[in-house]
Amino acid sequence: MVDVLPLVEARLRSALGEPDARAAVTFLGTDRLEVLRFHEGDVVRYATLGMSAQPMSDPTAMLADPVEGPRAELVLSVRPGASDTDKVLRPLAVLAASPQVEGVVVAPGSSLDVGEPLWPGAPFTSVLVAEPGGLVDDLDLDEPLDPVRFLPLLPMTPNEAAWKRVHGAQALQERWLTNGTDLRDPSRKSVPLD
Repeated sequence: MVDVLPLVEARLRSALGEPDARAAVTFLGTDRLEVLRFHEGDVVRYATLGMSAQPMSDPTAMLADPVEGPRAELVLSVRPGASDTDKVLRPLAVLAASPQVEGVVVAPGSSLDVGEPLWPGAPFTSVLVAEPGGLVDDLDLDEPLDPVRFLPLLPMTPNEAAWKRVHGAQALQERWLTNGTDLRDPSRKSVPLD
């Protein structure tokens, strides 16, 4: 079995540059997860490393397939300075562990909630998983392995998360776009939802 993590880290480095910090987290019953931090101009990006080591499997399946199934890593982009966004490392690792711990398949359009602020004072407790491909290209693996997708995370306020549950991810993204919402602002307010 090929170890995909060195390939994933190489893809992250080629797309985002050299990480200036990394942290490792291990939860009981899960593989080790790392979060890498990259600075690019006035944006800091946090990328998980370890989620893609195992394919995500259908939670209703009797046995998890050790080879086939979607693979992904998570990428969060924020503007640094106004908040202590480096405290997002543990919540990001929790989200990256959710396929192993809860048996969920993380895919574009889904919501992930950590149940607490993403960092101290953050108005967000959850994220919307966006479409991949804009920032870090998919990493193709040898057959029969699925490619690793790098999924952007868009922080949501509790009101936005509730609105998204009713109206859907596409409608929320259109609302953000219509209002010119800066999704990288670590202390932004909820978009108008009426």
